[in-house]
Amino acid sequence: MKRIIPAALILTFAMLACQLTEIPSLSPPEPGPAIQTVPSPKPVPANPIPLDGSLSSLYQQVIPGVVSIRTDTGQGSGFVYDDQGHIVTNQHVVEGASTVEVAFSSGYKAYGTVIGSDDDADIAVVKVDAPAGEFHPLPLGDSKTLQVGQIVVAIGNPFGLSGTMTLGIVSGLGRTQPASQAAGGGFFSTADIIQTDAAINPGNSGGPLFNLNGEVVGINQSIRTNNFNELTGNAVNSGVGFSISINLVKKIVPVLIRDGKYEYPYLGITSSSDLSLDEIEALGLTTYKGAYVIEVVPGGPADQAGIKAGDTPTRLQNLNAGGDLIVAFDGNPIATFDELLSYLITTKSPGDKVVLTVLRGGETIDITVTLGKRP
Repeated sequence: MKRIIPAALILTFAMLACQLTEIPSLSPPEPGPAIQTVPSPKPVPANPIPLDGSLSSLYQQVIPGVVSIRTDTGQGSGFVYDDQGHIVTNQHVVEGASTVEVAFSSGYKAYGTVIGSDDDADIAVVKVDAPAGEFHPLPLGDSKTLQVGQIVVAIGNPFGLSGTMTLGIVSGLGRTQPASQAAGGGFFSTADIIQTDAAINPGNSGGPLFNLNGEVVGINQSIRTNNFNELTGNAVNSGVGFSISINLVKKIVPVLIRDGKYEYPYLGITSSSDLSLDEIEALGLTTYKGAYVIEVVPGGPADQAGIKAGDTPTRLQNLNAGGDLIVAFDGNPIATFDELLSYLITTKSPGDKVVLTVLRGGETIDITVTLGKRP
């Protein structure tokens, strides 16, 4: 069975026990603070040190901003977010830890305090008190500009080997993964995940994924594998790694610094990331593109706006026809549920009004939905 394995070196391996194709509902409470009001860190210029086109010069440029993280439960990686001592890493790297030790590339070490974390995106912020000269904030890129086939570089602390650099390409974009357990069963989903074949191993968790301009485009988080070392039980890298997009990081981290937690926009529907041809035929759909609404959470934002789930049994068990097919979000065409989730999570906040364009009974309808927040 393939498994999603967090890339942190944990004494007892924690496994994310879900398959990527199982993408149930999103979820709500009352509107949170407007994300736009959250102060961002001072912008860091890209290429503060001229690159000569070599990977070694890129490494020398960025390594001062990459850190190793050691806890009483394991090891991981992270990077310097700003000159105020904020370090970004994965939530699973520091989860349950009573002590967090941060080691800079200079050799300087200091204890850190977790000031905010988000289970769903697997992001945490650690505050460290250290001399100002230790803080080398890394420039943040734009993950929307990434393309499949583009070369990327991962730097981190695999198996405790600090400052390790690996090379690969962007293998896929807009992936989703199950996140926290939903109240009614199933899982909420995290979205806008980058797939890469750059080697990511236990201990790489929380470390940066770079483009060749030396900009951080993602946080390395997990690998998908069904191979494990028989002696150590460690997951074996299979060339299928996942990184959290930097655009999602840029949206969440300032709120974690300010509030310690992050509230997600909530639509309140269940869909499937990939309908088979047999399912499409059973549903009587006339197009392959869109997010078919399998279920609507009673009383949720989509339900209140009039989004319709399938209610007519088909020849396939647990698959009902007659539901809305969402084909656009705020005028942007939607080809899959993964695309819908990525757009929702990276651009919207609780309380926002959005327009969903749906196909219903051969008719195209625009429906305005006021987003809630995950319960």
